[in-house]
Amino acid sequence: MPHTVVEPTAFSLPLAPAGLPRVVQRWHAYSAEQHDVWGVLYARRMATLRETGSRVFLGGAASIGLRPDSVPDLAEVNARLAARTGWSAFPVAGFIPARQFFECLAARRFPTTITVRPRAQLDYLPEPDIFHDVFGHVPLHADPVFADFLQRFGALAAGATTEEQTERMARLFWFTVEFGLVRERGGVRVYGSGLISSHGDAANALGPSCERRPFSLDAVFAQPYAIDRLQDVLFVVDSFDQLFEAVDEARRRERLG
Repeated sequence: MPHTVVEPTAFSLPLAPAGLPRVVQRWHAYSAEQHDVWGVLYARRMATLRETGSRVFLGGAASIGLRPDSVPDLAEVNARLAARTGWSAFPVAGFIPARQFFECLAARRFPTTITVRPRAQLDYLPEPDIFHDVFGHVPLHADPVFADFLQRFGALAAGATTEEQTERMARLFWFTVEFGLVRERGGVRVYGSGLISSHGDAANALGPSCERRPFSLDAVFAQPYAIDRLQDVLFVVDSFDQLFEAVDEARRRERLG
């Protein structure tokens, strides 16, 4: 398959933050099967996201060069992304501690798993993979408003010092970055990565079994969630400006930063 190789730059291959092991994405080592799995996932989600996805996601996916025929090369993605917002994705081996994750966000670096899920687990994978991380998350980092929000959120969350503060920051992340909804084009659209990357979660979020509530910081802080089932309650923002306001309000309340 055709593929343009971009020479690594300081933006396209960021250094791992302190304390994180250096992981290298070897794009040419991906197998034909792995590229095909990416293509199947890409086609299945884009078939509905063109109607149900946020225009911020759709525009971001195009601007960072996501393709239906191959696993993304982070060097190419970062070359495009850094020029737009200064963000970059860097490879990690899997989950990293919460504080390190938030510190990465504060530095405009997004920890990205580089593995491809097996074909037998197309519909559900308990841990992140490159489809969830790059297809689900990274397109929104190309939007200046969302990119600034995510950086500010990371700086705020990294300053949490109590279990209660950490839990509230986790709920804010869950109901925005992972499972957020936005009002666009006369209806509700998905933008959270858990909805972007999962047909089942997105269908549930827009269906009759999920209660869609107006976004407010009080409501989000009070709402528990479970990671191993479809969501009963999600929150809808009118614009990403509300996310900025929520971070500022959370900083005042939690006396962080």
